[in-house]
Amino acid sequence: MVRVIIIEDNRIFREGIAALINGTEGFKCLKTFDKYETLLPEIEKLNPDVIISDINLPGMSGIDGVIEVKKILPKVNIMMLTVYEDDKRIFDALLAGASGYLSKNTSPAKIIEAIKELHSGGSPMNSNIANKVIQLLRKKSNITIEKEIELSFKEKSILESLAKGENYNFIADELNISVHTVRYYIKRIYEKLHVSTKSAAIAQAYKKGLLD
Repeated sequence: MVRVIIIEDNRIFREGIAALINGTEGFKCLKTFDKYETLLPEIEKLNPDVIISDINLPGMSGIDGVIEVKKILPKVNIMMLTVYEDDKRIFDALLAGASGYLSKNTSPAKIIEAIKELHSGGSPMNSNIANKVIQLLRKKSNITIEKEIELSFKEKSILESLAKGENYNFIADELNISVHTVRYYIKRIYEKLHVSTKSAAIAQAYKKGLLD
């Protein structure tokens, strides 16, 4: 059972997404909120698998909310579901800790598929948003590598595979190591890049020039 929380200030849209989730086998919407200020006191107790969040919210923004949630539940998967598709908001959301980014005109079937992908370790995005991310990261990749960040050959190989969308089992087979060892290396990569999600690690690696 994939347990989901929704943060969305539009009541009709919020209730529609909740109904979609509860009407899909293997999914459950634990609770919905219209702002992060009411979510944060309950988030640890609810302990969801996936959070679906808007960006433009009353009070705390969705991006700031992601940062606060990650302080409490660093491993939770967060997907932004929003009307905004500008470069800055996309990049800021990923660096804050979001692992997925969809526009609100995404079909119900695609939203469910994205939640599944997110829960299994993926980074779902609409194709137009993914293209924006690629272009933005290419621009950032010209920044000089900071000397204090040095990845080993295996760490860089794993990071490159993650950037290509490969899963942990594929990486383990490719490098002839266990999935447990892959997770260990990824943890070290996160520590070196000072991030807590795969999307943020990839974004930061491009920004620092660690990936071509």
